[in-house]
Amino acid sequence: MKKIIIIGGSKGIGKAITENLLKEYEVVNISRTPPDFQHANLSHHTCDILTDELPEIEAADSLIYCPGSINLKPFNRLKLDDFRTDFEINVIGAVKSIQAYTKALSQSESASIVLFSTVATKLGMPFHASVATAKSAVEGLTKSVAADLAPTIRVNAIAPTITDTELAAKFLRNERMIESTIQRHPLKKYLAPSEVAAMAEYLISDVSKSISGQIFNLDCGIVSLKL
Repeated sequence: MKKIIIIGGSKGIGKAITENLLKEYEVVNISRTPPDFQHANLSHHTCDILTDELPEIEAADSLIYCPGSINLKPFNRLKLDDFRTDFEINVIGAVKSIQAYTKALSQSESASIVLFSTVATKLGMPFHASVATAKSAVEGLTKSVAADLAPTIRVNAIAPTITDTELAAKFLRNERMIESTIQRHPLKKYLAPSEVAAMAEYLISDVSKSISGQIFNLDCGIVSLKL
């Protein structure tokens, strides 16, 4: 059974990924809070990615880094610390995780890493300056690390549009906001966490063994289509 390390697998998209993988994979969850469920294939380490030492893991097949932020403010209200905080969570945490577990992943014959970006790196969206800046760095990191670690470890990223999670709840808090979100997307929907989890599973599977250095827009059409 393959072993998957998930950073931030207790909530939101990370939780959906954890639940999706437990049937066929051994999952090591590393997050600040324990998951609210148990499974024979699940182990947990309580850890703050930005301040704590990561637990030692000798061998693993995949690393999925889920922590992110939605810090939406007009540019003139953003402080430098907002940019620093978003960069730390999205980029430095990912770098720290990859560096900590590259050796463990190198033991696998089909190792892979999955990171997370956002559709806001492709679209000029108001109030997104800080998160779009950080996630653009994640996309650059994805491509560069994919080159550095080839051919041993594949690295890809998913760039989802708004997803029905606790992190995005304030943007889906009433029927008017939900309908507005639906209408902005050409496919007239937004994402369920299970859809993102399915993409993550695909990217760590052997079916995608020829894919590396790619950013996958899971966007309900908002990036490429204008109807």
